[in-house]
Amino acid sequence: MKNAIIIHGTCNEEEYFDTECASLSNSHWFPWLQKQLLTQGVITQTPEMLDAHIPDYKKWSRGFEIFNMNEETILIGYSCGGGFLTRWLSENPVKINKLILVAPWLDPEREKTLEFFDFKIDKTLIDRVNEIHLFVSSDDDKDILDSVETIKENLIGIQLHEYDDHGHFCFEDMGTEKFPALLEVVLR
Repeated sequence: MKNAIIIHGTCNEEEYFDTECASLSNSHWFPWLQKQLLTQGVITQTPEMLDAHIPDYKKWSRGFEIFNMNEETILIGYSCGGGFLTRWLSENPVKINKLILVAPWLDPEREKTLEFFDFKIDKTLIDRVNEIHLFVSSDDDKDILDSVETIKENLIGIQLHEYDDHGHFCFEDMGTEKFPALLEVVLR
């Protein structure tokens, strides 16, 4: 059965503990995309990663691995979540249908994540996934653009979706919680 899992990114401590802010899994375009997929018969989960303000790979892995994955699974990772999925799939040789990375972040300067991204991208990952898509906007931060270059160098043949005015693909940059181009890629 086709299913999708959307993994959010990180945030600062202030946002994480602010009870007036939505949880990360309920921010930006995640709820809209989840609803659209559910109405199309795609079971979709948006797990909340524990202590997202100080990402810990083992904690994120435990929270992620409770979900069933198979050759029909679609994994969508946003920012740090995209980096997480790249590492997890590099270290776990599972076969899935699609991997979609939106503004993936690998913390190239290791300013926040320390060991979270201490891994080597498995270049054979591309052989275990039917399609890999990467959404990037040229007006995003340098560390995102550097992360994208690293992923492109290691995963030859990924499908790029490039923009000039979507920033970090968050509500503030896009001005909407709708992301029809992403929905189209997921459903196609």
